[in-house]
Amino acid sequence: MKIFLDTADFKAIETWKETGLIDGVTTNPTHLSKAKGDPTKLVQAIAKALPKGVISVEVTEKKPDAVYKQAKAIAKLGKNIVIKIPCHADYYGIIAKLIKDGVKLNITLVFSLVQALLMSKLGVQYISPFVGRWDDIDVEGVELLYNIRHMLDEYGYQTQLLAASIRGVRHFHEAIMAGADVITVPVEILEKASRHVLTDQGIEKFDADWKKIGIRKFP
Repeated sequence: MKIFLDTADFKAIETWKETGLIDGVTTNPTHLSKAKGDPTKLVQAIAKALPKGVISVEVTEKKPDAVYKQAKAIAKLGKNIVIKIPCHADYYGIIAKLIKDGVKLNITLVFSLVQALLMSKLGVQYISPFVGRWDDIDVEGVELLYNIRHMLDEYGYQTQLLAASIRGVRHFHEAIMAGADVITVPVEILEKASRHVLTDQGIEKFDADWKKIGIRKFP
């Protein structure tokens, strides 16, 4: 499974880059609006910081023709940039056109198996079902991940399943179990998931027992 950091916080991206654990970054208009400075320069900086990673950048235009032009312009900001477009019927023709143009796409705001199938038929690189937003309305969001995984395997589509809208460590575990190709995780959740209280307790016990020996140098 690939791990994408769900943020536009450049300092956090650089910190996690050093661990060698993240394979990319997913941004969105909300993330970019919280960051200071020019969003275009920030996107370029993120793409440059992770030259071998996948950087998802979402369109902000609404009319199909404007979405197409903006997607092409954003794609030119870096060779490793993937364009995020909402899974809306108004954009299906534009999505097909961009795929033919060789623009890599991450279709976001996917909430149904049929939406996932349609985008896979078009040949997009990623589909991003939003797990957490289903849970927000008391629907088990992880079920959609299992259904999409089955559909992709059944029909042999090459589109990758990207678990998005991860609201907690439980969602992280469920995405792993569902066989998602990629998960995009907020910084705070990745930090929490990477730690375990029993690991901390084990280290403390080993340290305490070692001090009882009274040896200062080993080996």
